[in-house]
Amino acid sequence: MLVQEEVYTENAEKNPILALINKQKAFFAKNNTKDVETRLKTLSKLRKSIENNEQEIYEALHQDFRKPAFEAYATEIAMILDEIDFIAKELKSWARTRNVSGSLLNFPSQNYIIPEPLGVCLIIGAWNYPLQLTLSPLVGAIAAGNCAIVKPSELASATADVVEKIITETFEKEYVAVVKGGVDVNQALLKEKFDKIFFTGSTAVGKIVMRAAAEHLTPVTLELGGKSPCIVTEDADLDLAAKRIVWGKFLNGGQTCVAPDYIMAHKNIRSLLIVKLGKYITEFYGENPQESPDFPRIINDRHFERLSKYLAPTANSGTIVIGGKTDIVGRYIAPTVLDKVSWEDEVMQDEIFGPILPVLEYDNEDEMIAILKSKPKPLALYLFADNEKLEKKVLDNLSFGGACINDTISHFINPHLPFGGVGDSGMGAYHGKGSFDAFTHYKGVMKKANWLDIPLRYAPYLGKLSIIKQAFKWKP
Repeated sequence: MLVQEEVYTENAEKNPILALINKQKAFFAKNNTKDVETRLKTLSKLRKSIENNEQEIYEALHQDFRKPAFEAYATEIAMILDEIDFIAKELKSWARTRNVSGSLLNFPSQNYIIPEPLGVCLIIGAWNYPLQLTLSPLVGAIAAGNCAIVKPSELASATADVVEKIITETFEKEYVAVVKGGVDVNQALLKEKFDKIFFTGSTAVGKIVMRAAAEHLTPVTLELGGKSPCIVTEDADLDLAAKRIVWGKFLNGGQTCVAPDYIMAHKNIRSLLIVKLGKYITEFYGENPQESPDFPRIINDRHFERLSKYLAPTANSGTIVIGGKTDIVGRYIAPTVLDKVSWEDEVMQDEIFGPILPVLEYDNEDEMIAILKSKPKPLALYLFADNEKLEKKVLDNLSFGGACINDTISHFINPHLPFGGVGDSGMGAYHGKGSFDAFTHYKGVMKKANWLDIPLRYAPYLGKLSIIKQAFKWKP
């Protein structure tokens, strides 16, 4: 035991990340995080820190993206505050030990479920909503009674600094700490053993996270992405559909994991839909969106170059019918619509994650569903239709993380709906009760009474088979 402790200490001294994890494990072991009233006070303190730093959040998000204050509040600040309020209201109920029924074989007994925190958690945030996608999972971790190490994205560096300030104001490092840095820091963190890893990002990096977690059998929640389709049927309200698609697609400059990645439009309305898309792009962002204070920029040069390739004259990505303008100096890519796109085009091979919207057409509903069914399961699906029969057919036949009917993105903001992917778009879910569950182990306990001991289960078993069959059929 002494030798093990010496090695443990020596390794920690050479590895600051391991030293931090050890401090948090020691803090957690003393039950400092488990009291529900303490959790509620901590969430309230976190909420107050976010409110106190509201102006700095606006400035940081504008520096990273040129994100307008309206979007910064609606998609980042408000969502976290709403999550805190919702969870705080329900937390005592969720954290309570719950009695459940027993079985005849265990009669007489008391049976109950104890929600318990997992321990020290790693939260790796994403760059596209760098405040909300970093702090929302943290709200769940704290509500469930855990410690956490938070790794904000280095790509949104100004917002990462504000995240660090908020967390430092709210928590001792032994409780919640921020570790900043690039890929090398992520790699160093993933080498260590955590009790839970919550990652938001690309599918490719999600695979790396899962491989690293497997080395320690660490449970993971992976919030990834994918090519989320937007189906527009012949009987849809095209004006409303176009307005809501333009809003959802070009919000945050198209850099949204649940943005409509492409449109599947019925052939009879495709051309008119494109006209209406152009109408609302102009209505929202003006004749020259580059001058609009409401249209954000691409996060960095690498992503700008990646997106620009779809719009190059040599690109095999359909025809530009709206937008297409780019400016490397400001990392500006105009809201763009592509027509005459095929499944083989470059723009259809990976998640776009930018302000480029391909339009494909379909003729037959069954063929359209079959095509979508053959693709990787997306994080979101959108359907604009006035046809409940088709709506049911789509929902029954296609698998996806979450959906909106006659809208885009808005399902994400409802704390009553779990949010998460399936297949290539992720695993696990959060928001509301889902956030608490993501960081909780439900411990089942059976307490057997001593005053009666039924001999049925003990050998010898001769003559007992029919009795035990009946016992298993008994329902309390």
